[in-house]
Amino acid sequence: MTILRALLCALALLTLAGCATKFRGYDGPQVTRVLLFKNDRRLHLLHGNTILESYDVGLGFAPEGHKQFEGDGRTPEGHYFIDKRNPNSSFHLSIGISYPNRVDVARATAMGKRPGGNIFIHGRGPSYQKGAPRDWTFGCVAVTDRQMEDIYAMVSDGTPISIYP
Repeated sequence: MTILRALLCALALLTLAGCATKFRGYDGPQVTRVLLFKNDRRLHLLHGNTILESYDVGLGFAPEGHKQFEGDGRTPEGHYFIDKRNPNSSFHLSIGISYPNRVDVARATAMGKRPGGNIFIHGRGPSYQKGAPRDWTFGCVAVTDRQMEDIYAMVSDGTPISIYP
């Protein structure tokens, strides 16, 4: 009987371990706005005027200035919103930023270029767990995988995001 109990306990523990997930719950105040200050490398999640959480971030590999066109390595500046999420991101989890807007498209077109897109807030994924440079993305905003789990749970699609120099 003791061996049977030990086996049942081991089976129960293995089952619980298999339930571990990157998807976290959140039952706190709604995030009503996201602010990113590029110079400070800080991302803030706000409810009204109250900061709920703040994170250090990495940016595009050419962090100075507003994104002008595809491949320039810059993180956009301006007012956007969270428009999608990717639970199967190569960078753990990700939530999309609505870049480019009409102004971004017009600016890039005037230069004879494409504006680019697929700008996300994302984790590091398996390739950048250790030793990642500070600014290494192609224009996205990077946080740790654990932080991304919290952000993914807290920030809903449609949430405005303002990105400042």
